Amino acid sequence: MRRKNLKKGLTFTIMAAASGVGKTTFINTLCENPVLPAREVPDAEKAAAEKTVSINPTTIEMEEDGLKLSLTIIDTPGFGDNINSENSFQDILEYIEKQYDDILAEESRIKRTKFQDNRVHAVLYFIQPTGHSLREIDIEFMRRLSPRANIIPVIAKADSLTPRELSEFKHRIMEDITHYKISIYDFPIDPEVDDEESIEENNELRALLPFTVIGSEAEVNVAGRRVRCRQYPWGIVEVDNPRHCDFSKLRYMLLNSHLQDLKEITHDILYEQYRTEKLSGIVGSDDGPALADQAIRSHEASVKREYAQRMEGV
Repeated sequence: MRRKNLKKGLTFTIMAAASGVGKTTFINTLCENPVLPAREVPDAEKAAAEKTVSINPTTIEMEEDGLKLSLTIIDTPGFGDNINSENSFQDILEYIEKQYDDILAEESRIKRTKFQDNRVHAVLYFIQPTGHSLREIDIEFMRRLSPRANIIPVIAKADSLTPRELSEFKHRIMEDITHYKISIYDFPIDPEVDDEESIEENNELRALLPFTVIGSEAEVNVAGRRVRCRQYPWGIVEVDNPRHCDFSKLRYMLLNSHLQDLKEITHDILYEQYRTEKLSGIVGSDDGPALADQAIRSHEASVKREYAQRMEGV
């Protein structure tokens, strides 16, 4: 499989959703390229006008650990910029479901063609570093999109909080996620299938949720080495230093260790559940979200059992 992937390369799609919290800088730092342009500061007239969400995919070619990677970044400028963000949720949800509809239509063809799979494998949701708890917009966004995508919560501009404030903020966010029954990508563990190393790694990453990130495209010379960092009068904060933030671990997880798992969950669980709902007429009904959440949990358990049975027969 590795030889095949080396030859063909992998495709992966990440959506970034946030408003004015360093998302552009983070994405450019993640890709190590100026993928997204700097956000323009609107004049007073434009700032007061009602904004719409734009959904802008950008694809770049990368190489990670010797593997060719075609990475698509989907930016969502305009999200969260209005007092009423109802349409923001709907526009993003419709985009994600449209990709599922395209796959479903292709699967229904008698003669299939070479087709570009544009499904979203991970949604990075950037949380403002308020130090308090989740806002209503945060809760609603993650609740509405979690049945359709792997939601990964991220605290942006983590250097604006002290280590103690950050730790308490993380704890309150995870309490809110549990309280509101928000389904996020929490590095699922199956003791019957996963080895000890995988379980240990997933537990370590799960303990980091939500990830804290600091973005910076500027490099400075520190003790004879070039590092990406933010400079302050009291010192520097290194982007890639795990003692300063979780950026390096988040990047490795997304583009290396858990890339395939995110793709498999998208296809085997999220897409299959959407397909089931679509064909049975659940999508679009008033009870759709509740039925979807219940069915996803049931389908996920079924897939895990089936996978474990296959592994026993190998």
